Amino acid sequence: MTSRQKILKLIYPLTILSGKLKNANNKILVNKNNAIPLTSVYDISFELNNGNTISLLSYKNKKILIVNTASDCGYTKQYKGLEKLYEQYKEKLVIIGFPSNDFGEQEKGSDNEIAQFCKINYGVTFLLAKKSTVIKNEHQNKIFNWLSDEKKNGWLNKAPSWNFCKYLINEQGALTYYFEPPIEPLSKEITEAIQSS
Repeated sequence: MTSRQKILKLIYPLTILSGKLKNANNKILVNKNNAIPLTSVYDISFELNNGNTISLLSYKNKKILIVNTASDCGYTKQYKGLEKLYEQYKEKLVIIGFPSNDFGEQEKGSDNEIAQFCKINYGVTFLLAKKSTVIKNEHQNKIFNWLSDEKKNGWLNKAPSWNFCKYLINEQGALTYYFEPPIEPLSKEITEAIQSS
């Protein structure tokens, strides 16, 4: 862990508090009308950080939490909460971290360096994808393209606003929630969304 990463880990509580104060009205978006996707998320495959390719169809009948991540962010400590969440609900939940360098050069490492950092510092055992682009542009990862296009997912046009945005897909492949970075992985809002049918 670099000196910067150690400092960010120490100031994490202040980062969360600041995020909560700034984004009081725009933290959680919910699929209130039970919109059905116009294209199936299960048609999408992605590359893991070890080079293997996997289809989201492999996770049908489980909830999927997709998170864009970074190693040098004020929210990086959420890796720990994500791992605890995964351990608590892994019978019915898959978590996939998508490392990205889209916000302020906060993920400069290679896929191997990112995997080592996550394992050594936070004990991460949930899936990590190959480092990719999550913001809207021609290089946007296919999964994030689906997550941020209402013509595909049925209701949401929100790309990640920063690192550690969280998207929850239900067991039938419908996008149900979007959580802004200040919403912690073990928060009541996220755990209740996972427990809901």
